[in-house]
Amino acid sequence: QVQLVESGGGSVQAGGSQRLSCAASGFTNRRYCMAWFRQAPGKEREGVALIGSDLSTNYADSVKGRFTISKDNAKNTFYLQMNSLKPEDTAMYYCAAGPRCSWRWAEFGYWGQGTQVTVSS
Repeated sequence: QVQLVESGGGSVQAGGSQRLSCAASGFTNRRYCMAWFRQAPGKEREGVALIGSDLSTNYADSVKGRFTISKDNAKNTFYLQMNSLKPEDTAMYYCAAGPRCSWRWAEFGYWGQGTQVTVSS
């Protein structure tokens, strides 16, 4: 049974940093794209960062230079390091896994439960 479990998140002041983790289990191979999405109240879910099985990465323009996605295959865990956080980064953050990297959340069949990140000014 595939499972994604997030940790991290919480409240932080603007300019601060946080790291989100997503522990993956039940995958039969590593040929998945791992991603972080976020959804703020009243807004659509949007892609934040992607990391392919070849470790290639892509970022939304709004987070480039501030966020870093990475993964540790030995621990079956991937991460989102968030620096220079802004109030507009406030959202529920979800990790996801799918067969190929895409900014379309519908392409991802596996999701974590979500973790709230709140950035105060």
